[in-house]
Amino acid sequence: MSSGRRESAEEKQFLEKYRPKDYARPSVAVDLVIFTIIDAQLRVLLVKRQEHPFKGEWALPGGFVRVGESAKDQGEDLDTAARRELQEETGLEPERVHIEQLYTFGRSGRDPRMRVIAVTYFALVRPDLAPFVKAGGDASHAQWLPVEALKKAELAFDHREIIETGLARVRGKLEYSGIAFDLVPLTFTIPELRHVYSIVLDREMDPGNFRRKFNRMLDDGLIEQAPGKRITASKPATVYRFKRR
Repeated sequence: MSSGRRESAEEKQFLEKYRPKDYARPSVAVDLVIFTIIDAQLRVLLVKRQEHPFKGEWALPGGFVRVGESAKDQGEDLDTAARRELQEETGLEPERVHIEQLYTFGRSGRDPRMRVIAVTYFALVRPDLAPFVKAGGDASHAQWLPVEALKKAELAFDHREIIETGLARVRGKLEYSGIAFDLVPLTFTIPELRHVYSIVLDREMDPGNFRRKFNRMLDDGLIEQAPGKRITASKPATVYRFKRR
């Protein structure tokens, strides 16, 4: 994409003679750490690789960024590549998923094929959308695996490190942002939201302290009461929803 600025005659002449092939160019990939909550467990989506290297092993969804053939056609942006891979390898619509850039992994030797730099993203999927995930692209199978079960699992490339980085980021952002609302249904009760915090942070949230946190979110206009009630074992409970701005 052009920056819109005008090139000087000298710069234009330089670019016409420039030879990109004179310089080493590593490949760039995007990998996705996708979290959801199923059966009161924080889970991450892994796909089983169909091709070498690491054929038959669990890996994160992802793939190479599409690169153009000229200076005028340089290919797709990183965010575009991440959203494309999300849809191709999981069947999820990017518009319905929280996705943001996480970190860049570029250690030499992380990929046995060649020098590959991975720009990673983390994504959060509401539990009601999780069952619609289906493997696509170069993946033979997709499965939501508990984060705790991955501590001893064999994973492709450096994907264990990527998952750990993604988990740390999500836990950190949970304390100061509204990303928890991407892990609950569209409407939720106070106990349901508290349960999400407890699962992600891996520690029980005190009901009284969480109620004060919840009231601050109400006062700040982050959430609002939704129509209807949730039927519970004791009495109908008030439901709330995230107030999108």
